[in-house]
Amino acid sequence: MDNQTDVVDADRELKKKHRAMWASGDYPALADEMLLELGAVLVEACGIRSRQRVLDVAAGTGNAAIPAAMMGAKVVASDLTPELFEAGRREAANRGVSLEWQEGDAEALPFGDAEFDVVMSCIGVMFAPHHQAAADELLRVCKPGGSVGLLCWTPEGFIGRMFAVLKPFAPPPPPGAQPAPLWGSEDHVRELLGSRVTGIQTRKQNLAVKSFHQPADFVRYFKSHYGPIISVYKSLGEDQDKVKALDQALTELADSYGDAHGDVPFQMEWEYLIFTARKA
Repeated sequence: MDNQTDVVDADRELKKKHRAMWASGDYPALADEMLLELGAVLVEACGIRSRQRVLDVAAGTGNAAIPAAMMGAKVVASDLTPELFEAGRREAANRGVSLEWQEGDAEALPFGDAEFDVVMSCIGVMFAPHHQAAADELLRVCKPGGSVGLLCWTPEGFIGRMFAVLKPFAPPPPPGAQPAPLWGSEDHVRELLGSRVTGIQTRKQNLAVKSFHQPADFVRYFKSHYGPIISVYKSLGEDQDKVKALDQALTELADSYGDAHGDVPFQMEWEYLIFTARKA
């Protein structure tokens, strides 16, 4: 019993750290500037229709939940970090739609079995540390015959490589935690969902990011806005050699995934996987 209690306490502490990480910086501003189009891409891939009951897991500021509500669906946006909801509520109001915002852990969703016609996640559930637990929850709350839709950064794409660059500089992950970009691997998601889904469809696409004039601009922006990077730099403390080494590694990575032509601003390509299926 003591061991089980220790596991529960450790998981609770890990989730508290995750919540604080995503609340740090300014993820709403980053999502608004660079990621908005991804939500609409996922909503279209899921074929969301009016009056469907839709759950957006790890919804953040609602960049998928809000477009789903604009289709006339009844949407619940759930996230471990409710600090992100304020920006989402403002954007929903600006677009003239209403939806429900619910704090919830992707690995223990606060909903009943088979509640939703569509369960989706746009670069969200991939950051839950225990992949199988999160995948099981996605399917649990989906109706039989309902749709599951995921949009996740790929391991070989820019964001996947970014997390690989961060890894040597970051504290070791807790036991059982898996790398987020694995959700961008079709084989990994197929393994997580298994025979519980049918009609799998996948495709890879790139998000064109034109927010930076040069690679160093990307590093400066993400160091002040993006929770996972803020967290790693914080762990380095006053070790200036490691700070400079990480600055250089991220700058070189950004340079390798970007391109500039004459007067055109530096453009980066960030690859993602779209995965849709039906619950058997």
